[in-house]
Amino acid sequence: MPPQTKFHGTGVYAIYYIGKSKFYKDISEKNRIEFSLPIYVGKAVPRGWRQARSENKQMKKSFELNERLNEHARSITQANNLNSKDFYCRFMILEGTASSLIGTVEAALIRYYKPLWNSQLDGFGNHDPGEGRYNQAKSEWDVIHPGRIWADKCKGVASSSDQVEEKIAEYNIKQNRK
Repeated sequence: MPPQTKFHGTGVYAIYYIGKSKFYKDISEKNRIEFSLPIYVGKAVPRGWRQARSENKQMKKSFELNERLNEHARSITQANNLNSKDFYCRFMILEGTASSLIGTVEAALIRYYKPLWNSQLDGFGNHDPGEGRYNQAKSEWDVIHPGRIWADKCKGVASSSDQVEEKIAEYNIKQNRK
């Protein structure tokens, strides 16, 4: 993470973990031989997609998916207890009329795999909320993976590290029943 070569496109992606973090030991074990359990699934949509703006064929190629994966890589690198070399990704580029499937494909992958950071915890894909919005709580990601400078500006009441770890343990119990 991120991919070595810059590429263009929009689409859906899955991020996998294979490292030794105590938080993700069970996930890493499932991904030891093959990437079978993503830690997070996300999407990168075309510019204007949320407002249903029509696609301008004269626009230069977009790099939304590449940029989104780079954002995740920066968040992982900023965490003081993770190594970006322990994260891998798979992605599917969906452009043109196929871009209308992005939300559906993302939702289907989340329902099927139930990744930890989509189904049990929040904050993996968070962005800096910006000036005037720092009254919200620090995300669960930032509680157990401190390092994003902007997260320290969040003044709301956050979950404790113990609470987040308890949610991870509950998730692992559910996954091991499968």
